[in-house]
Amino acid sequence: MTAVASGRFVVIEGIDGAGTTTQAARLVDRLQADCVDAHLTREPSTGPVGVLLREMLTGRHAPVDSTTLGLLFAADRADHLQREIEPALARGAVVVSDRYYHSSLAYQGDDSTRDWVRVLNERARRPDLTVLLRVDPDEAARRRAADGRAEELFDAAETQRRIARNYERVVEELGATERVVAVDGHQSVDAVADEIADLVRNLREPTPADHP
Repeated sequence: MTAVASGRFVVIEGIDGAGTTTQAARLVDRLQADCVDAHLTREPSTGPVGVLLREMLTGRHAPVDSTTLGLLFAADRADHLQREIEPALARGAVVVSDRYYHSSLAYQGDDSTRDWVRVLNERARRPDLTVLLRVDPDEAARRRAADGRAEELFDAAETQRRIARNYERVVEELGATERVVAVDGHQSVDAVADEIADLVRNLREPTPADHP
């Protein structure tokens, strides 16, 4: 990979089992191999609010409702930006995040709460590129089982199908104002990594108008 614009923010999204963690790590490894300053991060973050959220997702502190989760994810995102993402971008790194506010829209943003979740995240920095890994929910469930993952809060089959539908709405609704690209996540891990690398390679240099 060559000629990657510096100071760029890339997000990898998808339902649980789509491969977001694998592909985010692959992209950073590839960038670093090409001597690009690349920073890998994730949401929930490793900050104080993110740690609490990860505990909640594994069933601790139950019961928890979608309103609480929506507020906590937005708070974690604000902390994540000021603590980790913005400093890395300021030094010229390519920041790759495993999930961002698109996850909030997909996981907490049902018909009755979608506008509210969007308002909570209005002040969050917009990524330069968001990649949605499209994977059938049944296939994603098989992958989670094969990996031996512990069951988490959103892992029920119907919940994952609802989230997959919401992600399609994210692509449709945000596509007019952001660069959101869907990639077929059923391809081999290497083929998906190659496709994402091509998308990142084609990112143009930032201009002052990109992030007012």
